[in-house]
Amino acid sequence: MGKINGGYLAAKALKQEGVEVVFTLVGGHITQLLYGCRDEGIKVVDCRHECAAAYAADAYARATGKPGVVITTAGPGITDTVTAMIEAKMLGSPVIHIGGAGMQPFVDTGALQCINSLEVMATCTKWARRVGAGNRTAEYIAMAFRYALAGTPGPVYLEMPADVLAVPFDDDAETLPRKKKPLDLPANYRTDAVPFGDPALIDAVADALANAKKPAFFIGDHARWSAQYGECFTKLAEHLQAPVMVCNLARGIFIDDHHPLASIGGRCLCEADVIVEIGMNNNYLVRRGWAPFFNADATLVQIDTDKNFIGFNTRADIGIVAGAGAAMKQLYEALLKRMPNPVPNGGWTARAKELNKEYDATVNAAANSDAIPINPGRCAMEVVKFLESDKGKDFSIICDGGEASLWSGLFAKASRASQVVTFGPLGTIGTGAGFSLGTYFGTGKPVIYYSGDGSFGFYPMEFDTFAKNNVPLVAVISNDSAWGVIKLSEEYGNKDYVAKNGTVACELEMNRRYDLLPAMWGGVGVLVEKPEDIIPAIEKVIASGKPGIVNVVVDRVTLSPMTAGGSLSTLM
Repeated sequence: MGKINGGYLAAKALKQEGVEVVFTLVGGHITQLLYGCRDEGIKVVDCRHECAAAYAADAYARATGKPGVVITTAGPGITDTVTAMIEAKMLGSPVIHIGGAGMQPFVDTGALQCINSLEVMATCTKWARRVGAGNRTAEYIAMAFRYALAGTPGPVYLEMPADVLAVPFDDDAETLPRKKKPLDLPANYRTDAVPFGDPALIDAVADALANAKKPAFFIGDHARWSAQYGECFTKLAEHLQAPVMVCNLARGIFIDDHHPLASIGGRCLCEADVIVEIGMNNNYLVRRGWAPFFNADATLVQIDTDKNFIGFNTRADIGIVAGAGAAMKQLYEALLKRMPNPVPNGGWTARAKELNKEYDATVNAAANSDAIPINPGRCAMEVVKFLESDKGKDFSIICDGGEASLWSGLFAKASRASQVVTFGPLGTIGTGAGFSLGTYFGTGKPVIYYSGDGSFGFYPMEFDTFAKNNVPLVAVISNDSAWGVIKLSEEYGNKDYVAKNGTVACELEMNRRYDLLPAMWGGVGVLVEKPEDIIPAIEKVIASGKPGIVNVVVDRVTLSPMTAGGSLSTLM
């Protein structure tokens, strides 16, 4: 007979789940759990803010396809993560959040950091529980992983009071209600099975596609979590010569962003006669699936593992409950029976390209501008040129901020999961530092952290975390000295008022020298005022071997295509 505690037992359960890294900001309430993680060989990455740690766990999940883990101390340590938890919930990203709490015998006695954090976290996660006994921590870890991955994935919360984690108990004493010893860890408590679609409905979609003149595919964020058999999708799209549009999380998984069909899918949905949505959330980002964004007369097919998203905001002429990759495999096999010969490249793909022409001309004009101050589109394009080069092809790019993320996410292309990472439908800025950290630990690959100057200011001290963990990272700041997307939206949408009174609360300090910060950790910072100097500056930071900053002065007047379309107000 020996003695263990709940922290050690919880760490063993995390290890059994394959957890390799946890993100945290250390606190007294959770120390025993962190000791257990270290003893089990789980890397403990300590951040400078809990919200950044939670963003890191989210990005780790996106990169690996398995839950990320964040551990926070009681009270403010927990509440500091609220925005990150809602970001993960709205995107459908599985995050396991373990929060500390005061000792149970002292509840309601004014104990340190003792608040009703469980109630708070229940509002921003899909499942929240408090663990009442140390010998049940492994059991609850198993439940947390099961709930995080069920249906549409999302964040879950486990509260473990300090006595649950620290008070020792006998390691061979049977627990109730399981009637097992604590070290007999839960087994076979969830499945990774992916559902296949109803064969009759698959046949109906295959018939529609075989008869379509203008088919199109739209792959949503939810597809990321059921990508088994996803290699069939490129074959399916090529067989039909169907344009493809891919959302944030699914980029680089089902089809390479460089593929010709993936580069023409953006504006063709208004004319497509069959639209197959796979893992889509028809929210404001896609105009809720309404015309004129979607052709009102098209046959709309929706495929998702969660029935709640089939028919959401727009009709589903055919709705299939299935995993994304599984349904793609079924559709491809069913289509081959109906049309063994592929559709030749022709009229529909040419039309899809035509629909993109006006938009592409606007974008290309910005990307190729030689103006000084630097056009923000040119800044983003120079970074993407680096990413497309031999030196940069292994990098991930994290897109943060308003205008900065819109430009960088527009140009950057993904050939693998999490090569391009940005925020979800919550529209959260300031995610970049945490996302960079989690993406690195999830992929092991170097990172370009692309940010506006406003969003960069949220968590700049996470550079301590980057330096401490030798994260190969270059931050490129598109510095317009403003909260750019709001400033430009005000100027665009309220011209007369702004001309007379100016913008409200949008101005930041002009040309702040963020490039001077790396001196604190022995890194390199470069101020850039000419577009041709951006790539050499990135290479200079890389050569230093330390995280660094390229501070690019960009103009304050060029609108991104989304802002220029007046969409900020329409999307609300």
